[in-house]
This record gives sequence, structure tokens and C-alpha cells, in this order.
Amino acid sequence: MAQLRAPADEERLQQEAPHGVAGGGDVSSNKKARAGLCGVLRERKVVELARAKRRLVEVPYTATLAHTANALLAARVSGVAVAAPPGHWIGAGGSMILESDPATGAVRKHYIGMVNMLDILAHIAEASDDAEADGESVDLDRRMAVPVSSVIGHSLEGLTLWTLHPTTSVLDCMETFSKGVHRALVPLESSADNVVAVELVESAPGYRMLTQMDVARFLRAHGAELRDVLSRTVRELGAVNDTVFAVAGGTKVIDAIRAMRAASLTAVPVVDHATAAAVGSGTETLQYGNGQRAIETFSATDLRDCPVARLQPWLGISVTEFKRKVAEYRASTKPVVPGADATDTGTPADDTPAAVVAADDEPSGEQQEEEEEPAALVTCSPESTLGEAIEAVASRHVHRLWVVDEEGLLHGVVSLTDILRAVRDAALGEDRELHSIVS
Repeated sequence: MAQLRAPADEERLQQEAPHGVAGGGDVSSNKKARAGLCGVLRERKVVELARAKRRLVEVPYTATLAHTANALLAARVSGVAVAAPPGHWIGAGGSMILESDPATGAVRKHYIGMVNMLDILAHIAEASDDAEADGESVDLDRRMAVPVSSVIGHSLEGLTLWTLHPTTSVLDCMETFSKGVHRALVPLESSADNVVAVELVESAPGYRMLTQMDVARFLRAHGAELRDVLSRTVRELGAVNDTVFAVAGGTKVIDAIRAMRAASLTAVPVVDHATAAAVGSGTETLQYGNGQRAIETFSATDLRDCPVARLQPWLGISVTEFKRKVAEYRASTKPVVPGADATDTGTPADDTPAAVVAADDEPSGEQQEEEEEPAALVTCSPESTLGEAIEAVASRHVHRLWVVDEEGLLHGVVSLTDILRAVRDAALGEDRELHSIVS
């Protein structure tokens, strides 16, 4: 994919001028056209958000899947960057994202992809399918002993690794995130030209991971400036996906994993009965959730928080029982000490050169670790404002809101992708109106 480079200053003025006004026209008119929501999102750059993020943590390409799962659990993240020596790998999607020595510029490592919980779920599901075909039980220990590099790309998101140039505007970043990309690496210092979109080639001394949640927090922090769009309802802005897929509480964990893998879902609501028709071949446990009452959420976070040693015996229990056991395990374990090595080797992360991972569960700056709340069912109504939806996802640290009616029955879902798309579309619509008024 070709890099999209920023135009020269003269071309930028021409492009940003209102329709019917030349690039060298009235400066005050141009400023008016840049005002409003779109202006706020254009002026702020992703590096401003990225600088507040904690240092990335990584897993080497030789790490086993079990070690990677332990890293996810220890660092409380849902996806990790995988690093390898330079010159030996083709990165996910053909990417070439390198970390260089800040003093000499020599390349130290190559980030070959991301592995998230859905990749691990897909790997487990494949193992279950193979074992079922052979009439055997799943040998999870053997499946979890494979190198992490072998499962890159099992989920759609893992097929490509993106970076955003530090000077990319929040508005342009939202275009990428509104298409389902959940995270992108941002170099704090870039050797590339001024790029205004995601790119596949980059070399820099250090990166931070920018996520959809970071942008949602940015929108919440700028609520006063964005109040016009945030006061509109999620229904009015088209942020509600009307179809919801769910699983019954009695569904076995392994069957739920299979269904989620087939549909590329990282979370489903758990309903108190299964009366809807099954959907699609191979996803018999996935139900239409519309009109049913959700009691909790089953997500990749639940799988992440299950210790690897207990995953094998817990695959055959119900989703409801699994969530109860995971909740008990969470309550019985101490929080991870900041700076502890995510791979549980006993070596502090600060002693590891350029340790790197990041995912959407990360805190920003000095903010305390925030977990996606596993037991709570976070909902909104079709008439909830976008501001209320953003407040809910940011404060409760969830990545979707189940849309329910007055009786608490499911009617849709609002995801972070939907929220960012709605804000961006509203911003561009307002910008077109301002241009029309000025011209």
C-alpha cells in the first residue's frame, strides 16, 4: 500500500480553501471554514495523545503462545506486538515497521505483527475442531507451546500492522479507526516524510500504541468543544448496529469460542434463554440476540484473565460458570506490580531493551490500570446521547455498549468503531456546511 504524503504548503492552502475561494483568498474566511468540530479534530495531532501513553511492552517472536497469554494477563492488555531480528521476516500485510537505535540509527528490531486474544481463540478453536474430527480431546498444552509468530494473522486485525505519522490529525486517525482498525503504532520521532494516513513502512527509535479508547477519551476530555455533536442521540447519528449475536448462558466455553472465531467477534452478550434461530453453518451456538434479555457479557477479556493452567479443564464448562470461576480467580490474585516482566521471567521490564506491547486496555499517562469490567453489563438506549455513550465506554472501560429498550431487551450494539465513525461523519458534515456558508 502506497504511503499517502501530505501536500506542499501551497497545495494544502488550496485544498483547505472553501469551495469557490482560491488558496490565496481571504484568510478570515478560511479560518471560519476551519472552525467548529472539524477544526478541533484537525488541529490536534496523534503524537499529543501518544506521548501520554506508557512505554510499550513486547514479546519476542520465539515466545510460546502460553508465554504470550501470560504476558497479556500480566500486563492487562488484549494484544501484543511481536518483535523479531531485522532482515528475516516479512511483516503482517507486507509491513516494514522497524525500531532503530536513537544514537546510531542502526535497526535493532522488526515488528512483524500483533497477536491479540482473538488470534489465540482461533488457534484454540482450530485445535478443538481437529480433535473433534479425530475423536480425541484437545491437547491444549501442546497447542499452547507453539511460537507466537505462527498465529499472527489468525484474526482479521492481525493481518496488517499499521503506523500513524506523529503529525497525523485526530480527524485522519478517526478515519482509520472508524473502519475497524483498533490500534496503530505511533513513532514519537519519525524518519518518514509527513504522512497523513496509515502507513506500512516506518523506522523510528521508539513507538507508542494509540487505540480507539484513547481517541474516545480525547473526545470525552473535549466535551465542551464538541457539545453540539455529543448532544445528539446515537440513533440520530446512525451509531447503532441493529443486529446483535449472542450466546446462551449454558453454552460451553469451547463452543462459544468457535462461534466467536467464525464471526470474528471479540465479545457477545449472554442471554438468559436461547429461543432465537441459530445463525450460519458452523456457528450453531450463535443466536440472534434481538428481543432477548442479556445478563452479562462474554468477551476476549474473560479468556485473557483465565490462567493458562486452568484453561484446559474450563473449556467444557458453561459460559456462566466460566465467568464465575474467572471472577473468583481475579478476586484471589494480587494486582500486577507495575514494571514487572510480562513474560514472568523475573526480570523487570525496565531492564529489557525497548520492551514493547500495547493494546486497547492500556491506561494513559499516570492513570491507574483500568480493566474492562467483566461482570457488568454496560448498556445504553437508542435515545442516549453520544456524549453519554462516550462517557460510559471511557469510564467503564468497555469497547461496546449493548442497546436495550425500556424493558431491558436487546435492540443493538454501539461499538467504539461506531462512535468514532459517527463523530467523524458529523464533523465532516458540519465542515461542508461551513464551507457552503462561506462560499
